[in-house]
Amino acid sequence: MLLLLVSTYTSAQNVLPDFSAVTRGNGKVIISWSNPYSKVTQISIQRSKDSTRGFSSILSVPDPTAQQNGFVDSKAPDARHFYRLFIVLDSGKFVFSPSKRASWDTVRSPLANAGRPVADNAKRVVISEEVSPRQAEEIKEKLQTSATSTKPEPQKFFVVKKSDTVLAQIPAKDFKRFRDSVVSKTKDTIAFSSIDTILIKPFRPKEVYKPSKYVFTERDGNVAIVVPDAENHHYSIKFFTEDSKPVFEISKVRESNLLIDKANFMHAGWYRFELYEDGKVKEKHKLFVPKDF
Repeated sequence: MLLLLVSTYTSAQNVLPDFSAVTRGNGKVIISWSNPYSKVTQISIQRSKDSTRGFSSILSVPDPTAQQNGFVDSKAPDARHFYRLFIVLDSGKFVFSPSKRASWDTVRSPLANAGRPVADNAKRVVISEEVSPRQAEEIKEKLQTSATSTKPEPQKFFVVKKSDTVLAQIPAKDFKRFRDSVVSKTKDTIAFSSIDTILIKPFRPKEVYKPSKYVFTERDGNVAIVVPDAENHHYSIKFFTEDSKPVFEISKVRESNLLIDKANFMHAGWYRFELYEDGKVKEKHKLFVPKDF
C-alpha cells in the first residue's frame, strides 16, 4: 500500500502556472498547486531528466478545474528528475509552467513533533492511498487549524476505528495527545482513511522460525526424527499440510534416530507435525521441505 506521511506547509500552495514539488526521500515526489483559472480543459504533469527538454506526460489530472489539486509520483526513478505542467485553457491557448526539481520537505507538522525523532513517529502516522490529494490537504488543514487557531470554532472530531469497530471519537484539538499516546506506548500505526476517520492498525511482529530439535530437515531434504530412549517410550508422529490436511503418520517410532525419505512428502513447502510421547503431546511444530533436494 502507498502511504503519504502527513505534513503541513508553512505557506499556501503555489498558484498556477507555478506549482510545488517536494520529496521526503521515500521514493515519492508530491506535485501540488492552486488553480486560479475559471476555465481549464487540461492539466498534464510532465517529467524529464533535463530541465528544458525530453519531457513526457505521466498523468492528465481527472478534474483540471479543481482549485486544489495534486499527484504523488511513486514511479520516479529518483528525486533528481524535473517536472513541469502543461495547461490548456478552453480558448485553446496553452502554457507550460516553469520546470523544477523536487525539493526536500523539511517542514514538521503537528503529527511529527512529539519530542521523539520524526523518523520514529511520522512513519506510523499516515494517510491511506485511497484518500485523494484534495482530501489529504483537508486533513492537513484540519490538524493545522486545530493546533494553531485561537478563534472559537465549531468542535471537530475524529472517529477512531479498529477494523470495522468504532473505538472512540476524539476532538481534533486532542489529536496530538492521542497520537503521542499511541506512538509512545504501542507499536501500532495511525492511518487516516478519510478526512475524519482514523484507523488503528495493530502491530504484528514477524514470526521468527526456530527449527525443532526433535524433527527437522536434513541438508539432503530428508526429514530426521531424533527422540530420546525410543526403546522405553512410545513415540508417534503425525504430519499435516500447512492448512492442516493430514499427510501421513507413524504410529510408533522404533528408533531414536529415524530418517524419513523426502518422497513421503507430496511437494516442497511447509508441513506441520505433532509429536507424541507415551500418548501425550510432546511438541507441535513445523518444518520446511525444500524444492530442490
